[in-house]
Amino acid sequence: MDDDPVAAAFGDLGADLFTTDPDLVAGFAHDESRLTDRALPAGVLSPRSTHDVADLARRAHAHGVPLVARGAGSGLSGAANAPVGSVVLRTHRMAAILEVDVAERLAVVQPGVVTADLRAAAREVGLFYPPDPGSVAISTVGGNVATDAGGMCCVKYGVTGDFVLGLEVVLADGTVVRTGRRTAKGVAGYDLTSLFVGSEGTLGIITEITVRLLPAPAPAQTLVATFDSLASAGQAVAAIAGSGLAVSMLEIMDRTTLRAVDARTAMGFDPDVAAMVLAQADDTAAATTVAALAALCTDHGAVDVATSEDPDEAELLLEARRQALPALEDLGDWLLDDVCVPRSRIVDLLSGVEEIGGAESLTIGVFGHAGDGNMHPTVIYDEREPASRASAGRAFDAITRLALDLGGTITGEHGVGRLKTGWLTQELDPDSLALQRRVKDALDPTGILNPGAVLD
Repeated sequence: MDDDPVAAAFGDLGADLFTTDPDLVAGFAHDESRLTDRALPAGVLSPRSTHDVADLARRAHAHGVPLVARGAGSGLSGAANAPVGSVVLRTHRMAAILEVDVAERLAVVQPGVVTADLRAAAREVGLFYPPDPGSVAISTVGGNVATDAGGMCCVKYGVTGDFVLGLEVVLADGTVVRTGRRTAKGVAGYDLTSLFVGSEGTLGIITEITVRLLPAPAPAQTLVATFDSLASAGQAVAAIAGSGLAVSMLEIMDRTTLRAVDARTAMGFDPDVAAMVLAQADDTAAATTVAALAALCTDHGAVDVATSEDPDEAELLLEARRQALPALEDLGDWLLDDVCVPRSRIVDLLSGVEEIGGAESLTIGVFGHAGDGNMHPTVIYDEREPASRASAGRAFDAITRLALDLGGTITGEHGVGRLKTGWLTQELDPDSLALQRRVKDALDPTGILNPGAVLD
């Protein structure tokens, strides 16, 4: 074993590819998660190409150096946190949109492309890349693929993985493989593309992504409904979900979140409102759909319902939703959960979260993607106080347990990372876990790729 495996692996590289400068390295020790293990990485790699990544992986493999691939670091599950002795591999230099093919409705991008930039490039040619995570302005496509990120449009369009046609991936030993296809259909061999999507850097390092694009949708029509109780808002959401109406977005924010957003943005929300439901429809029948949504909300106790065709007003309301987490951050230290339950159980989840907050004497803001049951209860606490930190941890665990008890899952879009490795053993049966470990061992036999993430 090398006395200093990191120096042996990368010590001969120039400063443009590898640095151990403590001031620079410290900025890449972790993502935006809370209560997750992390350490100061031994160095940071900045490859410029697939060739570079393959060379760096071969070096790491030969010397047993753990590699943690990192996009923008905007993740919330600790998947980009550096374990002891690891080296972080940044993809920020690999940020080119290589191709937008209008005829085939696809784009080919490098992993460091910012999601909003891909959406803008598609829009310029009359096409649409639907994945729209809350961090769309800063998150990278590679990171989105690695976590199978969702967003506000999932109720109609699905998650990132639903738009990934093919990948170029560097394996742990430096082997470069291509998966998937560019054609509209193709079922040759195992679906290795889906295997790498959502693998959080534990099976390979993604260096190129081919994504499916759609024709640009019709201008969206928007509905906003406010409710005087979480229960009535949840019942309205359940009714909409069961109605068959073609909504392209269905979001919810509770009183705590709305007040925080208003304090941050001065948008003028009523402080007495218990919850707001925000919905959109973007097809040719959007006006009819929104009218039906308005009727359903009224029938389920909405105190105020407003609709709009104005795109500027719609964008303003979407910005309010995007500001949910930043606004809650203003209230103190925060711990964001990411759970998904059957849409028929959203009322039970909202009520349960309220009870958990009361039991722990904590403020918990709730917002999320009501249309697919993916909610983000956000616990506000004081990191400096051990008792408050312990309460936050208990509340987080209670919410995650509640989601499982309601027939849901521990994560809908943020991934397992290091935050929920223990919870994965609660959701999956032993045989499923053993199978996943065999897959990991087959692709990464020495365990250098993001050790400690996903599988504990």
